[in-house]
Amino acid sequence: MACLSTSGRVVCGSRRQQTHKLLYQLLGSRPGYTAPSAATGLFSPPKVQQQAMRLCHGLSFSMGKDYPDLLQSPHQCSQSLQYSQSSKANLRQHSSVHTQQPAGPVREFQIDPYIILDDDLKYFYDDVRYLLKSGTSQPELDTIASYYFDGQGKALRPMVTMLMAKAINYHLNNESHQLVHKQRQIALFSEMVHSASLVHDDVIDQSDFRRGKPSVNALWNHKKVTMAGDYILSIASIMIARLRSDDVTIVLSQILTDLVQGEFMQLGSRETENERFAHYLTKTYRKTASLIANALKATAVIAQADDNVAEVAFQYGRNIGLAFQLVDDMLDFVSSTEQMGKPTAADLKLGLATAPVLFACEKYPELNPMVMRRFSEPGDVERAFELVHKSHGLEQTRFLAKKHCNEAIRLAQELTESPYQKGLQVVADLVINRMK
Repeated sequence: MACLSTSGRVVCGSRRQQTHKLLYQLLGSRPGYTAPSAATGLFSPPKVQQQAMRLCHGLSFSMGKDYPDLLQSPHQCSQSLQYSQSSKANLRQHSSVHTQQPAGPVREFQIDPYIILDDDLKYFYDDVRYLLKSGTSQPELDTIASYYFDGQGKALRPMVTMLMAKAINYHLNNESHQLVHKQRQIALFSEMVHSASLVHDDVIDQSDFRRGKPSVNALWNHKKVTMAGDYILSIASIMIARLRSDDVTIVLSQILTDLVQGEFMQLGSRETENERFAHYLTKTYRKTASLIANALKATAVIAQADDNVAEVAFQYGRNIGLAFQLVDDMLDFVSSTEQMGKPTAADLKLGLATAPVLFACEKYPELNPMVMRRFSEPGDVERAFELVHKSHGLEQTRFLAKKHCNEAIRLAQELTESPYQKGLQVVADLVINRMK
């Protein structure tokens, strides 16, 4: 069956076979791996993984007593199997993450990150919805909390988290099923925290549109939406607490601290241009990059990697996160509402001066007073939009994003070569070339 790749091109069996062929070339010498099957073209798992193969995916299996009392609602194998079968009926095949990237080359590696992580991502949103449903007896709370877990997001954070996790596991020669299961909980946490932040942002910004559909803020009242965001965070926190790793808990707690501080920083601005750009970059790290950086670091910590490997994971995530937000800020000026799934020039309308505007200030100083008054006077938004396009602000923003992507590639190359390490390098190209 054909599907769309992360580069926007059609992926038929040949692309999948190429991916698995490279998997075999890179991993074929590892004990327990066999050549791709002639019948299926798929990469055969190690014997130890065959023995531990799930009857059900994701949270729907038990690892000894690692997850026996999930939210006071134990999984029984028969219940899990029933849940997995029902999930397959409406499985989204994580199609959205295959369709949200532009056409173009993906470096020289024929690696599709979403294909090599197929088993980890296939039921990802089903598992999140199950977690949220299991934790409450309030149907409306579950409905609001689950609203953005419909599979229409890019799934960038869990994808990058699992790529780094498996790249580190390969680097450490520790690819146990139990370890990957724990790292997947960290990936779940990253996406749940991200979506909770979107819910809260919708309330703060009074958004009406997100991901091509009405925002939660437009469908339910502010109090219920705010509490639903808090509920997502609480369920995610319970899940991480069950990992019983103080170090992981500390690392992931930093994400929440940074998110709140970043939101406060966004409410303010700085007088001088130098201070203003430093303020913007710090805010961008705290609101966007910290989540990716610390989630990736947590996968290294749970694998008991040394400080150097943990720092590589953290810095890779920081650079990818900053690049992602820089590209997002650029797309706010060049993409259509249909492409973005939300109104364009949204940041200007919210009074926010992002990188394209701050770069444009160098050529058009008249933007400075607009920035200070947060584009609040009639005509400010339109004039600022025009001046950004007349300046080199968009090109400078892309150039800065590219620098962060190149640094991320360099950091990924410090890990042992594997399909997942190569996938981390491909991610950098997906980020810089994305169109939505």
